[in-house]
Amino acid sequence: MERPPLIPIKGVPMIKYFADVWDEVEPFEPHPDDLLISTYPKSGTTWISEVIDLIFKEGDTEKCRQNPIYTRVPFLEFKAPEVPSGIDLLKKATPPRMIKTHLPVQLLPKGFWDKDCKMVYVARNAKDVVVSYYYFYQMAKVHPEPGTWNEFLESFMAGNVSFGSWYDHVKGWWDKRKEYRMLYLFYEDLKEDPQREIRKVMEFLERPPDERLVEKIAHHTSFKEMKQNEMANYKTIPTVVMDHSISPFMRKGVTGDWKNLFTVAQNEMFDEHYKKQMEGTTLHFRTEI
Repeated sequence: MERPPLIPIKGVPMIKYFADVWDEVEPFEPHPDDLLISTYPKSGTTWISEVIDLIFKEGDTEKCRQNPIYTRVPFLEFKAPEVPSGIDLLKKATPPRMIKTHLPVQLLPKGFWDKDCKMVYVARNAKDVVVSYYYFYQMAKVHPEPGTWNEFLESFMAGNVSFGSWYDHVKGWWDKRKEYRMLYLFYEDLKEDPQREIRKVMEFLERPPDERLVEKIAHHTSFKEMKQNEMANYKTIPTVVMDHSISPFMRKGVTGDWKNLFTVAQNEMFDEHYKKQMEGTTLHFRTEI
C-alpha cells in the first residue's frame, strides 16, 4: 500500500484517508447519551475502551469477544482501505454508543459540546508517546514513512505528525475538563493502580461500586491478557493497513520505555523544548512510575 503524505485539516496534519471523510466527520451529530473516549494516539485508547466496554457489559468477557474493539467502539474519523469507516459503523450502531476519537478539541464536531456528552480523556507522558508512535508509524501503513528515530522525534516536537501537536492536544482537553462532563485520566496512573482508576471510571459512569467487577476488569484488561485477545489486539485488521510483523500493535504497554531510545543529547533537547511548550499549564506528567 502506498503511504500517502499527511493532509492538513484546519492546520492539523491528518492521515490522508481520514482527511478524505472529513466532510462526513465534521457535521456528525452525537446522541446526548453517547460516550466519547478521547486520546492523543498511543496513549492507552484501546485499553480504556476495553475497560469501559467491560463496565457496560458488567464484566461479561464473552460479550466483549463477539466483535473486535474497533467495531464495539467505532473510531469517529477513521477510514482505511478494506475496513469499514468509523462513520459507517456509527450509522449502524444504536445509541447510546461508545465513540473513539484522536481529534484535538478544536476539530471535535460541535455536537459533542452542544449535547454535553460524557467524555473520558486519557493522557500519557510525551516521551513514551513519541517512542510508541514511532513504532506505530512503521506498522500502520496509512501513515507516511517515519524516517529515522531522530527525524521522527523532531517531527513530533514540531507537531508535524498525524493529529498534530501532543502539547496542544493534552492542554486543549485539560482546559475543557471543568466546563464539560469529562473524566481526565493519566496512563501512568492506570499502570500504577488499575483498580483505583477503574473505580474512578465506574463512578463517573454512575455504575454501582462492585469490587469483584473491578478485579475482573483489571485482570482482563492487563497488557498480557489484551495482547493475546484477538478482539482487542488489532490482529483482525488487514495486513495492508497494519503489519504486525514490523511491530505489534500491542508492543510493550509500559511506562519509561523512552529510556531505551532517547540518547542523552535527545533527552536534554526534548526537556528544554518541553519546558517551553508546557509553560503556564497546571498539567503535569510522570515519565516513570
